[in-house]
Amino acid sequence: MDDRIEKDTMGEIKVPNDKYWAAQTQRSLENFPIGIEKMPKEIIKAFAYLKKSCAIVNFDLKKLPIEKKDVISKVCDEIIEGKLDDNFPLAVWQTGSGTQSNMNLNEVIASRATELLGKDFRVEKLIHPNDDVNKGQSSNDTYPSAMRIAFVLELQKQLIPSINKLKTTLENKTKEFEDIIKIGRTHLQDATPLTLGQEFSAYVEMLEKALNQIDDSMKYICELAIGGTAVGTGLNSHPDFSRLVCENLNINTNTNYKFISHPNKFHSLTSHDGEVFLSGALNALASNLMKMANDIRWLASGPRCGIGELNIPENEPGSSIMPGKVNPTQSEAMTMVAVQVMGNHTTVSISASQGNFELNVFKPVIAYNILQSIRLLSDTMKAFNDNCAVGISANNKNIEKYLNDSLMLVTALNPYIGYEKAALIAKTAHKNGTTLKEEALRLGILSEKEFEEYVKPQEMVRPKI
Repeated sequence: MDDRIEKDTMGEIKVPNDKYWAAQTQRSLENFPIGIEKMPKEIIKAFAYLKKSCAIVNFDLKKLPIEKKDVISKVCDEIIEGKLDDNFPLAVWQTGSGTQSNMNLNEVIASRATELLGKDFRVEKLIHPNDDVNKGQSSNDTYPSAMRIAFVLELQKQLIPSINKLKTTLENKTKEFEDIIKIGRTHLQDATPLTLGQEFSAYVEMLEKALNQIDDSMKYICELAIGGTAVGTGLNSHPDFSRLVCENLNINTNTNYKFISHPNKFHSLTSHDGEVFLSGALNALASNLMKMANDIRWLASGPRCGIGELNIPENEPGSSIMPGKVNPTQSEAMTMVAVQVMGNHTTVSISASQGNFELNVFKPVIAYNILQSIRLLSDTMKAFNDNCAVGISANNKNIEKYLNDSLMLVTALNPYIGYEKAALIAKTAHKNGTTLKEEALRLGILSEKEFEEYVKPQEMVRPKI
């Protein structure tokens, strides 16, 4: 493949002839051969939305001629559609402000725009990456704005629908299981009864809370740094630029949330507490998914030597040596996702603490981790829903056996005979391997009629006057 020579303020450098990027992108590509993690496509797409809005606003403010506005907008649309994906090769592990990715966008847009205007970008640039595409902007305000745009788009596109899908399934299961009375468990020990529907209702509430927490975080994430330029002062940017760009973004991105100009640009460049808030909501969701997945795999354990109160779908062989073994693989995948998201939250939290003076320089790793968390949580909930949750059924035989064998039904006797006598019945039954009823009668504490009147599991699953 032939190379061409591109120049920047550092001098000349060879660039692949078939790529639209230029010198600054190439320098980053060569100087940061770190890892395999590339700048997420979601960030590139968000940048394209931002650059398009900036070009439109610069035209409206009479800072950019219409032909440049139109061609920059057209290239941004191509980027949004994924037509230029192979022109964004940079690593996450680059400058902490994301400057090189901002310039990657600027260079690709400038070259492709020049081509659309009928000139060879390898020879001359009719659109300048800094003076035209980056007009009124800095990497310091565009990157944090782009990452927040990406978060909002991916939350709306992926995570929120996945939460709602699983929530609907679990709501249906809650209704399906509402009359199945089972034994509860606390401290991994037998406890008082509840319905299987009540147990599943907790999972529904977990997801409802996740939606609320994500929604709460949006009031911070939708505040954009654009217009702050280098240090928050807005140098080289029009006073109305930030507000107008946000208004244009709201039209172009068509999200359920509204972007606004951050009220304090100094805060927006150096602080990422909004990202910590969002990551915290994702972390809380991961914690709840971990709990739910563990519950379901424990309740489905067996098939003959475990708890076995639930039946889950059998999707694939579970062992290379044990014939017929089937494992709770969707729960296992979900719990692995959960610990990854928890780790990501730690990374985001530490990164956000590193805002020195007027700029935080951990932006790419913050963006990478939050986007990965959104993607993993979205994918695992869809997979868990489709390959596990919808197929969960109750093993009524085991549920009834455990309910009838439980000593904790004795709790229903507390109001009638007191804690001490009830405990004596339970301990004696456990020691002798007998039933509560047998020991209540043998100890002379209750008659058979009284026992059957007081101990009714169906009346123990809700408050009683």
